[in-house]
Amino acid sequence: MKDKDNTDDELSSSMTGGRFKRYAKVTSAMGGLAARLAGEKYLGIKINREQHASDLRAALGGLKGPLMKVAQILATIPDALPKEYVNELSHLQADAPSMGWLFVKRRMKAELGENWLTQFRDFNKSASAAASLGQVHFAEDNQGQKLACKLQYPDMGSAVQADLKQLKLIFSLYEKYDSAISTKSIHEELSDRLKEELDYSHEIRNMNLYRHMLSDYNEITLPNPIESLSTNRLLTMTRIDGLKIMQFIAENSDIEIRNQVAMNMFKAWYVPFYKFGVIHGDPHLGNYSIRTDGGINLMDFGCIRVFRPDFVTGVIELYKALRDGNEEQAVNAYKRWGFENPSKELISVLNIWANFIYQPLLEDKVRLINPSASGQYGKETAEKVHEELKKIGGVKPPREFVLMDRAAVGLGSVFMHLKAKLNWYRIFHDLVGNFSETELEKKQRIALNKVNLS
Repeated sequence: MKDKDNTDDELSSSMTGGRFKRYAKVTSAMGGLAARLAGEKYLGIKINREQHASDLRAALGGLKGPLMKVAQILATIPDALPKEYVNELSHLQADAPSMGWLFVKRRMKAELGENWLTQFRDFNKSASAAASLGQVHFAEDNQGQKLACKLQYPDMGSAVQADLKQLKLIFSLYEKYDSAISTKSIHEELSDRLKEELDYSHEIRNMNLYRHMLSDYNEITLPNPIESLSTNRLLTMTRIDGLKIMQFIAENSDIEIRNQVAMNMFKAWYVPFYKFGVIHGDPHLGNYSIRTDGGINLMDFGCIRVFRPDFVTGVIELYKALRDGNEEQAVNAYKRWGFENPSKELISVLNIWANFIYQPLLEDKVRLINPSASGQYGKETAEKVHEELKKIGGVKPPREFVLMDRAAVGLGSVFMHLKAKLNWYRIFHDLVGNFSETELEKKQRIALNKVNLS
């Protein structure tokens, strides 16, 4: 019989070796893409982008780690990648192979010490979920309280650094072929957010921040962190149960309860933004669940973005500019967003996307979030924006745009699935009617100081 520690070392070595092999596969796929794009651009040799996108998806799907998480986000950012690749990457699921029990025991011992198991009445040996950065095990503490333990995979810091290098390569290759959008700021933003996600103590502070911001909203439930059973790479929290959104939709045809879910999703994402300048940047289907009464359980707080108050003012100012047809106000709004010296031509193109995103908020009536028959929220508009950007020489979007847009597109997609019909105009105005940048700045400062995130 093999020594247990040796077995665990072999498992660790196998995981690392497997990752290197998968990186080689991705690098090979990216090298093939470079050659094909160069041939298409300089020699006029047409490539089958759909097939290559499928090959790249297969390579990324095998990789499983942080790069797959980034790919999911990129699939919702207009023009970050060609549409053929977006279509493929949008199907990637965060379903990494879980670590085995021997490996989990070794990792838990490293985080909580030799006698870690005595701190639990029960600890499920099998992971309930496995994702890009870690896996979740259900457990009970010695008082019988139900828990969820998120355990990070080993050496994820190195994995993230390597994946970000791969992402930079993907971006550089794409920009050589298509210069409609500069990806520098996108890479910088995703890099910072991914590095933050590696520190679970940071996620605990985010969780406490959200508890503070949403304390008046009983329709939104958050887990409680158990700090005595948590470390930088282990996050233990109370377990909250609910239905995944697609299961909820399959089991609930009542439009009233669907509308209630949509309303609560809107509050969960936009109360923190318009009241505190904070947004949850990853409305992935696995990051929340639905209560029986239509309430929302928020369960993941790794990808949180804090905005300067001036940016939030710019978001509201852009709404007013579109509503009133005020071009000068739109220019000021885009500058607040971080677009540098936007030209008249660029403003015109940006307004195509802005009008799409803001349209439900501009009409004082009950309506679907998007009446289009398109299965992907914003797909048709994004394609039009892309073509227009190429005509004017492209754009460098500010970092703030990335997760703001990710949230809007992700939530829009959920609202489409729900077929929710609401007066989005009234919901928005009830939330921002008395907006004050000074008041937001004060609330943000108090909230961040309270949870030591300033």
